[in-house]
Amino acid sequence: MMRCDVAILGGGAAGLMCAIEAGKRGRRVIVIEHTDEVGKKILISGGGRCNFTNLHITPENFLSANPHFCKSAVARYSQWDFIAMVERHGIAYHEKELGQLFCDRSAKAIVAMLVDESRRTGVRVEVDCRVSAVEQNASGFRLETNRVSIEAAALVVATGGLSVPKMGATPFGYELAKKFGHSIVPTRAALVPLTLSEHDLARYRDLSGIGLPVEASCHGQRFSAPMLFTHRGISGPAILQISSYWQPGREVSVDLLPQREVAAWLAEKQRSRPAAELKTILGEVLPKRLALRLCELGLDNRPLRRIRAAELRAIAEQLQHWRFRPSGTEGYRIAEVTLGGVHTDELSSATMASKKVPGLYFIGEVVDVTGHLGGFNFQWAWSSGYAAGQAV
Repeated sequence: MMRCDVAILGGGAAGLMCAIEAGKRGRRVIVIEHTDEVGKKILISGGGRCNFTNLHITPENFLSANPHFCKSAVARYSQWDFIAMVERHGIAYHEKELGQLFCDRSAKAIVAMLVDESRRTGVRVEVDCRVSAVEQNASGFRLETNRVSIEAAALVVATGGLSVPKMGATPFGYELAKKFGHSIVPTRAALVPLTLSEHDLARYRDLSGIGLPVEASCHGQRFSAPMLFTHRGISGPAILQISSYWQPGREVSVDLLPQREVAAWLAEKQRSRPAAELKTILGEVLPKRLALRLCELGLDNRPLRRIRAAELRAIAEQLQHWRFRPSGTEGYRIAEVTLGGVHTDELSSATMASKKVPGLYFIGEVVDVTGHLGGFNFQWAWSSGYAAGQAV
């Protein structure tokens, strides 16, 4: 029988951060990771360079049934605190765009930093350690694993969501939460490519690989970023962002020419180049194959002089509101995060502690807090892990 103060289920970003902070406070901590190494999702994130935080963190960058829940943790451990840790370890990084911070070399540096900090504070890490049973008892919690029985005064659930199952994602955290009487906000894949119906794929599949800057809108939200046609649908950062707000039946609207007054621009082209066909003009500001396809699908293909003013305005409207109704998403298989999770009404926003079970905590992706694309989900992991680590 192994006895400790804190048992943390999950050796990802949130779990390791919690372990570090609890260890600094003199707690005897064990991290239990069911895969063969800690930080697997960190290693593959950001194309292997880990978009570890963002310079512009605000509560508006997070989705939750309670949009105020994230405020306390993010304020107490901000992006600047994590950046300071990165700098103390001499990890070179850069801002890619929109405040997104990436390692110059490899995400391995972030994992090594977290492991090093854990070791310094005496944290024990067990990999390939699978939990078969969790029970509450008079002294806290008893865990049965394939290696050892553990008794812990506090239990922190940092098991992540359902995204990227090949990295070891399971529903274990949600099942454990329900076992202890917690509610789960329904989960679904987020920050994920959208798929198209066979009818729409017949129109656009051969544009696979074509990308362009757009402004995508859905359910009152807008994101300006690149969009990419794929062999199964639509992807790219703008679509990944909007996927968190899309639900079946909803339409996505895309401005194909953002930052341009399209009606005025077309009118000027009609005056200056009346003999030019619409596909030629559009091919100068859009990928040529996309411009041609839009014209083939009914936008128009006549010389500009033959298009009436009202028709030109209608064309501008279609270019600025290119609409499609996704058939679905690519799912958890390649989703970056899971939307939904343990209901925040049943947790303390200051400590991540359960309001139902003394000594039980939930942190990171398993909680109903989901960030935008661009380092926000990692910051939630750092912030929520810190909050729990300061309390256990």
